Amino acid sequence: QLQLVESGGGLVQPGGSLRLSCAASGFTLTYYAIGWFRQAPGKEREGVSCISATTYYADSVKGRFTISRDNSKITVYLQMNSLKPEDTAVYYCAASPSYSCSGYATRSSWGDYWGQGTQVTVSS
Repeated sequence: QLQLVESGGGLVQPGGSLRLSCAASGFTLTYYAIGWFRQAPGKEREGVSCISATTYYADSVKGRFTISRDNSKITVYLQMNSLKPEDTAVYYCAASPSYSCSGYATRSSWGDYWGQGTQVTVSS
């Protein structure tokens, strides 16, 4: 069974850092595009970042967040620095076998596999 599991969320003060992990089981992520998304209460889901052959970032996180893969190709990370209260949300990862990030931020149907999410709270 193909699954994605997010981890690494938590409570952090403004200006702090967290590293989220998206781990695959049942498959490797080598030929998948992986997107990170977030959804805050009362707000629509937002595409935060995506990695395929290149990387993509939402303007709201550019320069603060970094997406990367590990060498084993079963984990994708989202390093989040200089966190702000408005970054508070449930963060999800998703995998697309098309190996394309095209539409990750705009198409609700993007991503064949989704994780269960991890809560990130930025508060003093």
